[in-house]
Amino acid sequence: MRMIVGAYAISPAATTWDKAAETALYDGLKTMRNVRGLEVPFTGTLHRHDESWLFAAIDKSWDFVVTLIPGTMGALQQNPKFGLASADTAGRKAAIDFARSAREAVGRLNQAAGRNAVIAVEVQSAPSLGKPGAASSVGAFAESLGEITCWDWQGARITIEHCDALKPTHPAAKGFLPLAGELEAIEKANGSATKPIGVAINWGRSVLETRRAETGAEHVAEARKAGALSGIMFSGASGAATPYGAWEDSHMPHAPAPGLTHAAEGSLLTEAEIRRCFEAAAGPALDFVGAKISVRPADAPVSTRLGLIRDLVTLVGRNAA
Repeated sequence: MRMIVGAYAISPAATTWDKAAETALYDGLKTMRNVRGLEVPFTGTLHRHDESWLFAAIDKSWDFVVTLIPGTMGALQQNPKFGLASADTAGRKAAIDFARSAREAVGRLNQAAGRNAVIAVEVQSAPSLGKPGAASSVGAFAESLGEITCWDWQGARITIEHCDALKPTHPAAKGFLPLAGELEAIEKANGSATKPIGVAINWGRSVLETRRAETGAEHVAEARKAGALSGIMFSGASGAATPYGAWEDSHMPHAPAPGLTHAAEGSLLTEAEIRRCFEAAAGPALDFVGAKISVRPADAPVSTRLGLIRDLVTLVGRNAA
């Protein structure tokens, strides 16, 4: 199986621009035959520090998934009413305008690749519920989806990246709409969409929602039953006191497994859970399967980062059949 890698989450240049270190990371990814391409974060541009560097550094044969989650979380820090599902008219319009700027960035990335290389654009059902002044609705989200899916995305599929929904029992990392509400919004919006809207399940964020490892596969099954499942991103989580934090959205790597060198002790993302997700996804082919992990300590060498990615890609690949 060839996978999409969220390399920005494990980049050695996450906070301080280090061109040499990030170049070494990308060069290592290019040697991995099972890497299909990258999940790229959109914050207004497609790279934290230098979008033009990104366009020069990519493998032109790679496929790409663009995610709006980093930019969405940044916008929420400034305006808690921001979001495609916002009940606030101005907040929803700001999110639609942000999606429009992402569409322009998709065009730039496709031009750099010399083809329509972006296969999906991940949007989210912000705002974060539970924050002062924040409110959302399925209807508002459906209206936003109906609008943005009418635009020309150069072949990319609009895909809802499910993030953890607000629960009364514990704090939320993101606190967006529940998966059932997102699926309802898809059903409402698909009547006018030029391409059916998909759902991507991020394993770690689904587990954070309920603090149960089983939720990852349950959400995969729920999206598949609705006919909307289009992607799975494997990212870990843990309730233990680890360097990745307890119940934090820290993109924890996978748990140790036979034959692997790199892993994170205490991770709930085990080989059995990965296999369970693929069993739950049985049916139509997915648009993409991917991995998005980080590393501790933060100053780990590029070799460790590449080792973690290589081992997770291997782990997912041997359970995908």
